[in-house]
Amino acid sequence: MLTITQALHDQIVAHARKDHPDEACGVVAGRAGSDRPERFIPMLNAAMSPTFYEFDSGDLLRLYRDMDDRDEEPVVVYHSHTATEAYPSRTDISYANEPGAHYVLVSTADTDGLGDFQFRSFRIVDGEVSEEEVRIVEAY
Repeated sequence: MLTITQALHDQIVAHARKDHPDEACGVVAGRAGSDRPERFIPMLNAAMSPTFYEFDSGDLLRLYRDMDDRDEEPVVVYHSHTATEAYPSRTDISYANEPGAHYVLVSTADTDGLGDFQFRSFRIVDGEVSEEEVRIVEAY
């Protein structure tokens, strides 16, 4: 289960809406081993595409160095889908290289008739996708 604060949830959704019609992407870092998302880090989609996201390699290197310096790890890796449901694509699955991370997808398309976004979390390990419950809390 992913437990995330309302504030972080809202920041991820706001980033997805802001970057629409391109896919948004980013990370929420937390203390290594804690499984607690704490620090919101929006990233630039270097692909600038409505159907694909890619972290800039230089930005990603700086992010990992910064997280190492802070004894953090990527607890959440997020991105948006702009025209499809919030479910990992084959490309998303092939690029998932953080087995301990929660992969959050936000859809900015109304694909289920329930509103203009979906917020879902998945674990992706060795190509296997498992959806998990999302619990939104006011504070930890």
